[in-house]
Amino acid sequence: MTPLIFLILVGIQGSTAVTHSLKYFYTASSGIENFPSYVSVGLVDDVQISYCDSKTNKNIPKQDWMDEVRSEHPDYWKEETETCLVKQQTFKISLETAKQRFNQTGGEHIYQQMYGCEWDNETGEVKVYDQFGYDGEDLIILDSNTQEWIAPRTQAVITANKWNNDRYDLEHEKIYLTHICVEWLKKYVNYGRSSLMRTVRPSVSFLQRFSSSPVSCFATGFYPNKTEMFWRKDGEEIHDDVEKGEILPNNDGTFQMSIYLDLSSVPPEDWTRYECVFQLSGVREDLVTRLEKNKIKTNEVNSTFMLIIIIVSVIIFGFIAAAGFILYKKKTGRKRAVISDEMKPSTSRSETLISRSEILTSSLQTLTSSLQTSSLTSISSDDSKGSSS
Repeated sequence: MTPLIFLILVGIQGSTAVTHSLKYFYTASSGIENFPSYVSVGLVDDVQISYCDSKTNKNIPKQDWMDEVRSEHPDYWKEETETCLVKQQTFKISLETAKQRFNQTGGEHIYQQMYGCEWDNETGEVKVYDQFGYDGEDLIILDSNTQEWIAPRTQAVITANKWNNDRYDLEHEKIYLTHICVEWLKKYVNYGRSSLMRTVRPSVSFLQRFSSSPVSCFATGFYPNKTEMFWRKDGEEIHDDVEKGEILPNNDGTFQMSIYLDLSSVPPEDWTRYECVFQLSGVREDLVTRLEKNKIKTNEVNSTFMLIIIIVSVIIFGFIAAAGFILYKKKTGRKRAVISDEMKPSTSRSETLISRSEILTSSLQTLTSSLQTSSLTSISSDDSKGSSS
């Protein structure tokens, strides 16, 4: 079984021309800052249709066409909100139980359930699944063939045995997954048919990080996400030295994918023998792109271009250095000239100083004469006062 991983799926889209799916993810968490303690997400053909968390406490549609459900079920979103509130409490208890089973108290922990159904609209075949995970690993899984719960972890054996002994609940689980889930899936597909059934071909390009790195055939902008991608050599599919990447969502609702080929041991003249093949569900013609070395986009700068940059940089640096030296010499020459001028005796300055000295001497002589006259007058006056008395 593929381990459950903690993913809040927002805006991820996809579909197939034949098989459709309905999935629900319920996630409870603890110890994660700035993140809701509970989140629920519903998806049809991997397109998000609903969302609810412990902060908003309201289940809301994530696609415009999901509002059409009100025409048949006016209280649909009210009931979905009530389900969200009940699940919050249930999953909070389940998370604490799991922590006790694993002898854990603090830290970041996640308890998650993923369940749903797949329906083939040509053959009518139905597949169902229901599984629980804890901290990114499978905890309890429903075997749809035997209709029994399996516990990959010893800490979950007690719960699995308890659920297996509840025959009524097992029967209810089977009816929901094989009938009720499928009926709702058919309704949702009908509501969103124009969006879910479209096909968009990708743009394909070759990328290479460095000359020694594998060549990546990169396809982006395609829809749906049901696709195959592989390398061919001389018209034959190859698997050696090939590594396939995951299908990832773009922000606009389309997808991207890469497949890598190691050509380190292949002479460049033989690269044209290779081609990248992209197959999209619902499109009959394959998109085939032949590998040509001059069409590979790389992060490595061309050596000739790099040499030109270096030469130009050296020339520019030389001009800047020369200009700086010239300016320095000019400034140095001006400073020397000023210092030389200040060291030379100036006739006008000497004459000015002499003139100022003469004026100062004359003023002092006048002031001395005035003081002497004033002193004599004062003495004469004092003598007169004395004689009067």
